[in-house]
Amino acid sequence: MGWFDSLWGEEGRKAIKRKDSDAGEAGRALEELRASLYNELRTSEGAKRQQQRYCPPVVALAFNFMVAVGIIMANKLVMGKVGFNFPIFLTFVHYITAWILLAIFKALSLLPVSPPTKTTPFSSLFVLGAVMAFASGLANTSLKYNSIGFYQMAKIAATPTIVLAEFIHFRKTISIKKVLALGVVSAGVAVATVTDLEFNLFGALVAIVWIIPSAMNKILWSTLQQQGNWTALGLMWKTTPVTVFFLGALMPWIDPPGVLSFKWDVNNSSAVLISALLGFLLQWSGALALGATSATTHVVLGQFKTCVILLGGYLIFNSDPGFVSIGGAVVALSGMSVYTTLTSHESQENSKQPLLPSTKPKTSSGEDITTDSNVTSTIIVV
Repeated sequence: MGWFDSLWGEEGRKAIKRKDSDAGEAGRALEELRASLYNELRTSEGAKRQQQRYCPPVVALAFNFMVAVGIIMANKLVMGKVGFNFPIFLTFVHYITAWILLAIFKALSLLPVSPPTKTTPFSSLFVLGAVMAFASGLANTSLKYNSIGFYQMAKIAATPTIVLAEFIHFRKTISIKKVLALGVVSAGVAVATVTDLEFNLFGALVAIVWIIPSAMNKILWSTLQQQGNWTALGLMWKTTPVTVFFLGALMPWIDPPGVLSFKWDVNNSSAVLISALLGFLLQWSGALALGATSATTHVVLGQFKTCVILLGGYLIFNSDPGFVSIGGAVVALSGMSVYTTLTSHESQENSKQPLLPSTKPKTSSGEDITTDSNVTSTIIVV
């Protein structure tokens, strides 16, 4: 080694050591980056953080609003002009399409990782899938047999049902001011749609039965995402097979016979397929909105859509719903503004309150569990 020492000298050996040290630090930094990316992309906690980062409440609600308006038009085309009188089968096609798309995402490793099975019992996922089948299927059936006005009246009844159910099961309360704001919203929507209250006995029974599964569906979607590390797509992947099974069981009881003899030409099939693709986006956007906000907010968003469609038809297409309907829509929008303001103030106050060390939940080893304020607090924007 003498010739090596004489060639490089003391300074050369120090330079080599520095390079080795720099290479080691660069390797450690690269390993930490790889671990961070894996934690963000290949774990349920990281996937949930990505959903919260890129799809905050305003984005989720706007996405759901636009898709909902689009699918209303598509379903009117399918059930009206096309004459497809099989609402449960249409819902069945929606969820089969969603299942196929989710399977493609899974094969391409684009589906977010689900939390460990021990964190969420299968019974909860099974109940959500079954409830979703009744909520979606009965909603389309109610829309087929009832007028838009009566359909909206049933949706109004879902608001107090959700508030009561959350109080019974989760002891979740809301302020008197928010109750009054919700009352103003419901009254305004009722007045706006009162001129279109046409229904038959079967349609009325379907609408009444639909209220409970609709409320349960929204509560479960919101709770499982906010209390666990479920993402919207991950939860859809687990529950869609159960929904498909129950929709298949509902078809013989509610749909009329003759779906196989329907004229499945290119135009009719394309209309049904477009409705199915929008149905997937509606399910996804609705799940995102429920995960980012709350079940009550999602109902208010549905009533907001009704008012916007009514006022948009009057302002853009010169339709004449009448002075009473326009006034009711304006009152409902005012109530929604007050409700949003109150909830935003509550959210800001909750975020300013520090969590006392003694109140933090602990693991079995005694370590504190840090709670994400985006998950535990309800942020509501309409």
